[in-house]
Amino acid sequence: MDIESLIKQQIAENAVILYMKGTPQFPQCGFSARTVEALTQIGEPFAYVNILENPDIRSTLPKIANWPTFPQLWISGELIGGCDIVMEMTQKGELAPLVKAAAKPE
Repeated sequence: MDIESLIKQQIAENAVILYMKGTPQFPQCGFSARTVEALTQIGEPFAYVNILENPDIRSTLPKIANWPTFPQLWISGELIGGCDIVMEMTQKGELAPLVKAAAKPE
């Protein structure tokens, strides 16, 4: 499977997936740490990919997503954005309903 197909499969198979530097337990950058914190507070499980361990994903995903930086949060197959957007959505109360709806489809 080529790397682009792998990324598309990961996004398709996980309702909520975070491409990040490090892991939720050990984030390797402040932006990833803040994004994980926002997601963790919602209380729904989410998948993650440590791009530091996956250089092919790290180099390919920005081209697919047309988004240059990490972390990247994807919900229901759609790119939500990076840390700033996640923080803004959290403050407005928009992120939790989105994550909950994706995690528990009706």
